[in-house]
Amino acid sequence: MIAEITEQIKKIRSQMLITQNRQKSYADQRRKPLEFEEGEHVFFLKVTPTTRVGRAIKTKKLNPRYIKSFEILKGIGLVAYRIALPPYLSNLHDEFHVSQIRRYTPDASHVLKPEPIQVREDQIPPVIPIRNDDTNIKRLHKKRILLVRVMWSRVGIKEHTLELESNIRKDYPHLFSDNY
Repeated sequence: MIAEITEQIKKIRSQMLITQNRQKSYADQRRKPLEFEEGEHVFFLKVTPTTRVGRAIKTKKLNPRYIKSFEILKGIGLVAYRIALPPYLSNLHDEFHVSQIRRYTPDASHVLKPEPIQVREDQIPPVIPIRNDDTNIKRLHKKRILLVRVMWSRVGIKEHTLELESNIRKDYPHLFSDNY
């Protein structure tokens, strides 16, 4: 009985090995080995939310998937490369896996530039109130709280928030045309 079970296990293992080899051959047909030379230029940084570079590059829906071409400084192992980064990307580590890199073919239409952003020393872009859209009164038992819906502009992005009217009137009096 043990001999039968051992024989069945050998058959199952051989079938699994055959199946694994078949699946590997399918995967290898689509896989291309990527190798780059030192000094070669590459597109890098797949701009997606998973790259966690929100502070360096604002990811938007229609942004290009890769930005700018960068020079490879050194190959690290078989699948990683050190890339020369500009100062505005200094918060990123300079070593990248080949999955984050695409080969660069020189072409005038490949000039991609991120939007210029004016950043203060504390790394927060300026927020400017544009207008006062609406006024609400929130009632809490015996209190009345005056709220104002304010449209803000931050680096080309417009958003609305509800703020206390007293704070907005004190900080941004130009948003109120009436003075009562």
